[in-house]
Amino acid sequence: PEVVFTSGARTIAQQASAMAGNVVKNRKYIEETYQVSDERKELQDWVDDNPDAKTKSQIAAGLESIMNGWTDEQKYGFSRHMSALAFDVKPTANDKLKQAIKDLPNLREFFDKEGGLIIWHADFKKKK
Repeated sequence: PEVVFTSGARTIAQQASAMAGNVVKNRKYIEETYQVSDERKELQDWVDDNPDAKTKSQIAAGLESIMNGWTDEQKYGFSRHMSALAFDVKPTANDKLKQAIKDLPNLREFFDKEGGLIIWHADFKKKK
């Protein structure tokens, strides 16, 4: 099946920008998408504490300022994108594509929704 990759490995700035675009649409996106962790709380608290930050660039700058202080292990634990162990693809009605993603080796999780938004995301376990 035809695959359109929309994202893969990300720098901190790219991760912050991607998240900020979704936060503009849903201010609780971080809380509703990421697993419970100190990192998630720190980022969501920033969003909640800065209601005047409404644009993607304002939100991205705030999120990036937090993530810049994280260790590699914190980044890995929060989003596999920052460890080059995740990708997003353009959603499609093709069930074969969804199944092909679910059958990939070392797949940890596949989501077809994040924070109420239709986003196809796959992330992987570290190879041992």
